[in-house]
Amino acid sequence: MSRVHRPASAEEAAEMLAVLDDAMVYGGGTAIQILLKQGLLFTEHFVDLTGIPCLREVAATDDAVTVGPMTSLRRMETDPLVRRMVPVAAQAYAKVANPRVRNTASVGGNLAHGDYRLDPPTALVVLDAVVSVTSAQGTREVSIREFFVDFQQTAVRRDELITGIRIPRQPAGAVGAYRKISSLSVNDWPCASAAALAVPVGDEIEVRLGLGALAPTTLYLAFDVTPDMDEQQAVQAALDIADSAMEPIADVRGGVGYKAHLGRVAVEDAVRHTLKEVVHD
Repeated sequence: MSRVHRPASAEEAAEMLAVLDDAMVYGGGTAIQILLKQGLLFTEHFVDLTGIPCLREVAATDDAVTVGPMTSLRRMETDPLVRRMVPVAAQAYAKVANPRVRNTASVGGNLAHGDYRLDPPTALVVLDAVVSVTSAQGTREVSIREFFVDFQQTAVRRDELITGIRIPRQPAGAVGAYRKISSLSVNDWPCASAAALAVPVGDEIEVRLGLGALAPTTLYLAFDVTPDMDEQQAVQAALDIADSAMEPIADVRGGVGYKAHLGRVAVEDAVRHTLKEVVHD
């Protein structure tokens, strides 16, 4: 029988993780409940973060949005600060499963799950978000681009919990887009997904790409669109760099070739949209 521990602060939660054997952090619980029912998860201790109000805060400075790990995915979809400062992130959060799941699932739990098919990380990598993780020894910061280290593995250690996510504001004139393609149902994991952020830099455009469900981890890619390139050449450059990085995993949602094809569709759609809308300085 598992025991639930309810700390009053993030520091107390970190202290619990330091002394409890094989403890697991409990946030929204959407993924954990499924894994428990499937008999794939076993632990004697849950450290429940739901009683720590400060972990639900969303705050903004001039250059970034800081999000508490217990913030719901639904709030990330609808919060005016998020929609104004990092709209491509709001787009990605809005595509997770269905409203019932988004109202329950937490931002920190979503990242800690570490699944390669997650929607939000594709947008977070193009925005260069930073994740704060805390242990009894203190807090360290991990770039989201280095957060997913292997298949369903993250940089969070056993004695650590996620205590915040800092998302830099989309650069002036930048345009982002998130595209998700599902093969089973609209509420299912993506079969392929892509986030694109087109950032004007002088006469050029830096295009950042985040790919989901197309490799063992979320992928981050980038390339420049120079003044001598037309839209089709820029799209082809995006497809070429995506082709070189994709490593789809065959499953019930499709085979390797099918997923790679849908990945190209998602990339092209996202990139075309951003290039049409981007505003030069």
